[in-house]
Amino acid sequence: MTCAVVYQGCSGDSGRPGGFVYQLQGYPGGRLDALAASPFRTAVVDLARDGGSSYFRADEISVLKASGKRVLAYFEIGSIESFRPDFAAIRDAGLLLNEWPSWPGERFARYWEPRWWELAVRPRLDRALSSGFDGVYLDTPLAYEEIDLALVPSVDRSGLGRRMTDLIMRISAHVKRVNPAFGVFPQNSPELRENSGYVDAIDGIGIEELFFRATDEPCTADFCAENLAAARKLKEAGKTILAVDYATRPQNVAEACRRYREEGFEGYVTVRALDTIAAPCH
Repeated sequence: MTCAVVYQGCSGDSGRPGGFVYQLQGYPGGRLDALAASPFRTAVVDLARDGGSSYFRADEISVLKASGKRVLAYFEIGSIESFRPDFAAIRDAGLLLNEWPSWPGERFARYWEPRWWELAVRPRLDRALSSGFDGVYLDTPLAYEEIDLALVPSVDRSGLGRRMTDLIMRISAHVKRVNPAFGVFPQNSPELRENSGYVDAIDGIGIEELFFRATDEPCTADFCAENLAAARKLKEAGKTILAVDYATRPQNVAEACRRYREEGFEGYVTVRALDTIAAPCH
């Protein structure tokens, strides 16, 4: 059986959901109907339908969950984009640091500051909980690696990693007090597993570009092998691995899917814009 790269439904599907889907924009009509109809067991969606102030409501999330999916709310915990509605308040609070060169308009933040928790993190967690999401998918833990150390002279890189771990632990404690089954999935930086408390705080990890970098480039750098080794360790610890690679060439999509099966990871191959529903691995 073969399917188009963009999911349109595939003849021969069993009808049972599997794997995960990761879409942060391009929701047709601002709705989640297409995701609800897709054959996946987990869906990662932005907390807001437009990336801004139009947040998904509880009734919309309940429809997606009724399709048999676990639904994770995406947001960032180490940086913020200029188009987010709380950007101005965070800027005015003096929490912004250097811009992320790969994503113009996005700034890293003083994520260890109490004001960051109050202005950026806790409101998002509480919204995800009240909207009925099953967990959170936390982007930019890698802020600890990208912050310009000249802007934070009182702390070194290792200290920033420890502070990121502490934030993830605080997030986990906050949501699990409300719902012990609520999932916590940081994205990338699997090396944080070496910090005490990290592994116990998470239910799994999302990890990009284990096998193919955006787009269709085999991941052969040293960090690729290091990330894969760390992901294996987390899987051995009982954590779910949500792996996403960026490829469109059929042979690369097939290769990534094969590697997911070999590793026992939940895998998804898509485009970097994360604006469409790609075919599931079979």
